[in-house]
Amino acid sequence: MSESTPETNNAIPPVVVLCEPQLGENIGMVARAMANFGLHDLRLINPRDGWPSEKARSASSRAHHVIDAARVFDSVEEAVADLKLVFATTARSRDIPKPVVGPDEAATESVAQGVRGIPSGYMFGRERWGLNNDEVALANKIVTLPVDPTYASLNIAQAVLVCAYEWRRVATAGALPFSLDDYDGELATQESIQRMFEHLEAGLDSRGFFRPIEKKPVTIRRLRNIFQKADLTENEVRIMRGVISCFEKYGVKDKD
Repeated sequence: MSESTPETNNAIPPVVVLCEPQLGENIGMVARAMANFGLHDLRLINPRDGWPSEKARSASSRAHHVIDAARVFDSVEEAVADLKLVFATTARSRDIPKPVVGPDEAATESVAQGVRGIPSGYMFGRERWGLNNDEVALANKIVTLPVDPTYASLNIAQAVLVCAYEWRRVATAGALPFSLDDYDGELATQESIQRMFEHLEAGLDSRGFFRPIEKKPVTIRRLRNIFQKADLTENEVRIMRGVISCFEKYGVKDKD
């Protein structure tokens, strides 16, 4: 098994702005979602219960670097002042003429700008009623998720998680952090596989497996096809040879 951290093409991660969050626990869960996907700049606008918050820290599940670096602002204008691309997240239509994009398109734009060193960010609203129109008006674009319109409300951390996931997926070109490759992962040679086939066929033949005999060629081809599709490694071929040898040596026990 190999493990590595997918590269993000040196794209600057987007900022996450929470407008007047009410619960420290929600802030902590947002920090955790950010840390999951490589985001680290958290900006809070007038958190109701003040800052710092031990409840946020506890709920962050050790994403303390995000919590410790979080900054508090008095207004949205101050929080987004240094950003050149701002997305306002909302689940409902607004009477504001702005482009509306999904989280995947927003991520593509954010990564493209981030690669060029241009900072971007996402604004998320209050737990109970989201962003107001004046806050949405400060954004370049609106981001909305393809939710069921009959139940469109997401927890803030859930919304952040979706946007952060899409950003990292685009930034890393979908690379996964690890794969479960065979420890002895060298693919078997055709010679090794052929010898295994011959071993298997001889063992099955000696026990009368191929019945009726006229169907033996078809059955052999199907057996070989099963193993050929498996992309066997040398280690797996050795294991199969051992299994076949075990049956040859001990046979099948008679039932009482």
